[in-house]
Amino acid sequence: MSSTIQRQRAAARARLERQMGERLEGARKRKQRNAVIGAAVALLLVIGGAVWLTQSLGGDDDTPATAPLPDGQVCTWTPDDAKANPNLKDVGTPPTEVTNKGTQTMTITTNHGVIEAKVNTAKAPCTAASMTYLASKKFFDGSKCHRLVTEGIKVLQCGDPSATGNGGPAYKMAEENLPNVTDPTKAYPAGTLAMAKTQQPNSTGSQFFIVYGESQLGPDYTILGTITKGLDLVEKVAKDGIAADGIAPKTPVNITSLTMTPAAS
Repeated sequence: MSSTIQRQRAAARARLERQMGERLEGARKRKQRNAVIGAAVALLLVIGGAVWLTQSLGGDDDTPATAPLPDGQVCTWTPDDAKANPNLKDVGTPPTEVTNKGTQTMTITTNHGVIEAKVNTAKAPCTAASMTYLASKKFFDGSKCHRLVTEGIKVLQCGDPSATGNGGPAYKMAEENLPNVTDPTKAYPAGTLAMAKTQQPNSTGSQFFIVYGESQLGPDYTILGTITKGLDLVEKVAKDGIAADGIAPKTPVNITSLTMTPAAS
């Protein structure tokens, strides 16, 4: 009988020791897990702090080096070699920070009357700023519209003080506000005021063209605005045809003055 009681007590002690061992092992594992989690959290905090510090100090992230103005645009004017091209007229460059809101009115006073256009400053801010700057320098005053096209495309081209087709200011700029169409006959409808360029990108200068009829043009030219007055004057000049040189309008179009003013509110 006593031996039975002893065996029972020994079994009870074994169970108790086993349970105590399991509890100790569980506590050890929990402690280990907590230590790992704590280290991970600390690492995340360090990484997060480093990211915040990098962003605060202007580190290497996706933010552009020159952030856009809250209510404006930063423009780039690429110098053109006035010494290599004597047709260029160096009048300096516009400010780099320009407005990108609202509209302006371009008024072109010619020997045939006044042509007006609504300039989309919001969508073509750099081009509008350039034209405003050049107009303030009287860059276009006394110049001629040097090119008329009557087949394939129907445009009157102006804006070159040298009247050679190779002139402009001593800087170039990137194209903007390009038409988003696939039909080349709809990219620049009649009444469009757009900027001429070479075949190279980022080559917009001072030359502009007025579309007076259906034209097949690829979407490569900055749309500056829309003619609101005087398109009939351009149409009349176009009907007179092209001069003997095959380039200029037969009936000369002389620009007395070109001004840019904010649209009336």
